[in-house]
Amino acid sequence: MGRALERFTEGEAAVHGFTGQKADSLPRNLFAFICAVSMAAGLCAAQQAPPAAPAGNVGQALSASLSRKIEVMIRSELGVPPQYNIAIGPRQKSDVSGYDTISVAFSLPGQSTRAQSLDFLLSKDGNTLARLSKWDIAGDPMAEVPTEGRPVRGNPDAKVTIVNFDDLECPYCARLHSEFFPDTLDHYKGLVKFIYVDFPLTSIHPWAMHAAVDANCLAAQNATAYWNYVDYLHENGEQISGGENNPAKAAAHLDQLAGQEGAREQLDAGKLKACVAKQDDSEIRAEMKAGEKLGVDATPTFFVNGERWSGILDESQLWIMIDRALREKGITPPATQAPAPPAVPGTKHATGGGAEPK
Repeated sequence: MGRALERFTEGEAAVHGFTGQKADSLPRNLFAFICAVSMAAGLCAAQQAPPAAPAGNVGQALSASLSRKIEVMIRSELGVPPQYNIAIGPRQKSDVSGYDTISVAFSLPGQSTRAQSLDFLLSKDGNTLARLSKWDIAGDPMAEVPTEGRPVRGNPDAKVTIVNFDDLECPYCARLHSEFFPDTLDHYKGLVKFIYVDFPLTSIHPWAMHAAVDANCLAAQNATAYWNYVDYLHENGEQISGGENNPAKAAAHLDQLAGQEGAREQLDAGKLKACVAKQDDSEIRAEMKAGEKLGVDATPTFFVNGERWSGILDESQLWIMIDRALREKGITPPATQAPAPPAVPGTKHATGGGAEPK
């Protein structure tokens, strides 16, 4: 699962001039990117103030939609942690024909010492962003995600779509799944929808592909049956693997579970049995190929209205991503309640309810 969990160690934080929690540090690939582009200037600074605008040129401010496109691309390609703010400056004169310069500032709220900025090149037509790499932002990133025909959980008409490239045998996927459901779905109450796309890592997860095929056989007849099956596997993955870790036994167990779920939801038993027996993985492999083109190389990897993140996230950070996407659509995110203070031993809980601890 490669970079599914750890991206930036405390040691790296110290070397790069950042301290504190891993999640509070700009990721390694962003810092390496900054170092690479700063070499020509003979420096690699951990903290830089945003460059001043050239004298006599106040610049042209970008539209809100173009600024959002640029922010989504930068967050996705550089792996910027959700809690970091990104501010995009106005167009400034560039020495590169056909391009203007824009300054992009990265900051952590409440910590002014954790700030960096980068200059990017933006084409005159606003369709190309360039640095050492060029990223095409002319299209809608969500249009490239293969979601057609996939089961939806949540409000089908929601303006924010969370697409998760999932591996049913992946323990990190199971952790993220437990954050999605029920807490995140309940918190946003109809404002978001979830779609899972298969990305089984068959080299390390021997029954993941079989599970994905069985899940899709259920999905072909009933979305509820699909989600029930996915919920169960993510909650009980260790039971499927078993102590022997025998793929044949795991496959038989998966088929049995699919049959039981089909019976519970009153699916066509004959069609389901034939689909499970066929084990046609062609659609899944097509989804995997599409995912690779989008930069997916680990699970879980999910997109929030096109903004990509690889790995699990604390619920609070996940909600930052969702809130940002809602605001971009002109929707006010629901209020997040502050956690209750811990109860003092020997007293009732600080909320005033419940029994005293025994």
